[in-house]
Amino acid sequence: MQTYKIAVIAGDGIGPDVIDEGKKVLAGIAEMDGSFKVEFTDFPWGCEYYLREGKMMPEDGLSILKDFDAIYLGAVGYPGVPDDVSLQGLLLKIRKGFDEYINLRPVKLLKGAPCPLKDVKEEDIDMIVVRENSEGEYANVGSRLYPGTEQEIALQTGVFSRKGCERVIRYAYELAKKEGKTLTNVSKANALGYSMVFWNEIFAEVGKEYPEVETSSLMVDAASMFFVKKPARFQIVVTSNLFGDILTDLGAAIAGGMGLAAGANLNPERKFPSMFEPIHGSAPDIAGKGLANPLAAIWSVSQMLDFFGQEAWGKKVIDAIETLLQEKKTLTPDLGGTAKTDEIGEAILEILQR
Repeated sequence: MQTYKIAVIAGDGIGPDVIDEGKKVLAGIAEMDGSFKVEFTDFPWGCEYYLREGKMMPEDGLSILKDFDAIYLGAVGYPGVPDDVSLQGLLLKIRKGFDEYINLRPVKLLKGAPCPLKDVKEEDIDMIVVRENSEGEYANVGSRLYPGTEQEIALQTGVFSRKGCERVIRYAYELAKKEGKTLTNVSKANALGYSMVFWNEIFAEVGKEYPEVETSSLMVDAASMFFVKKPARFQIVVTSNLFGDILTDLGAAIAGGMGLAAGANLNPERKFPSMFEPIHGSAPDIAGKGLANPLAAIWSVSQMLDFFGQEAWGKKVIDAIETLLQEKKTLTPDLGGTAKTDEIGEAILEILQR
C-alpha cells in the first residue's frame, strides 16, 4: 500500500484550526479509497516558536523536512513578530531551500460561491495562475546605504535568471498544451526595461516550441483591469513572483474570497517535497473561535492529491466543496452560515461518502 508522508506545519493564528479540517478530509479519503494511506508528522514551527526560540524553525529544519512527500502549511504571521521575519524565516526559507519554483494558484468560481462581479457566470472565472516562486522581485537582494542620514538609500534588486524564467514559462506552456487552453503572459516591459524585457524575450523563445498553444501578452495593470472586467479571457496565466502574488489575491477576491483560495508550491522534479497551503493568512483575531473557513485548506488538499497522482480524488474534493456551497447547510459565517470550523471537514466527508 502506498503511504504518503506529510509534514504538517499548522503555524499561527487560524492555521491549526483550518489544517485540522484538511487533515480530517485527507485521512478520510485515504480510508475510503483503501489503496493508500497518509501519515502526518506535526511540527510546532512558526511565530510562537520564534518568540520562544528566536527563530521560526530549527537550523536543521530543511534537513528534517527533506524526506517527506509533501508539506502541509497552515498560516504564518502573528502580532509581535515582524512580517519580514516570519516570511523569510519559514515560508520563503522552505520555498527557496526546496526549489519550489512553481506557485500554482487556481482562480475558479465554484458553484454556490459568492462573487462581487456583476453578470458573471461560474464558467467565466476558471483560470490557473503559474507564478514564478523562487527569484524575481522577491529574491531579497539589496542593501541599505548611509543609514540614519538624510542620504539614506534602500536598494532592492530583482533577480531574473534565464534558467529561472525559462523553467516557469515552460511549465506554463506544458500545462496549456496538456489542457488545451490559452496562455496569457503578464509582465511590465514598458517600465522595467531589463527584467521584464528579458522575461518577454524568453516567453517568445519558448513559445516557438509550442505552436499549438494560443498565446497573448498583457501589461500587469491591464491584466488587473481585465481580471475584473473580462475574467473569461484568462485560462492559463504565467507571470513573475511579485505580479503573481498581487494578481492571485485579486483573483481570490473575484472567486469567492480568501476563504476559498488555495496554493501549491511545487518542485516539479520531486527532488524535494512540495508544499500546499491556504493563502488567507493567520487572522489571529478569530483564532480558536470556530469562525475560520477551512475550505481553502481543504482545496489545497485537492491540489496535494493531484500532485500525488490521485487526480480523481482531487476532483471529487472540488465537487464536494461545490456541493457544500450550493446546499448552504454547513457554512462558516463568512459565507453566510452558522457552522463552526470543526464541522466543515465532516460535512465534506459526508458528501464524499454519498
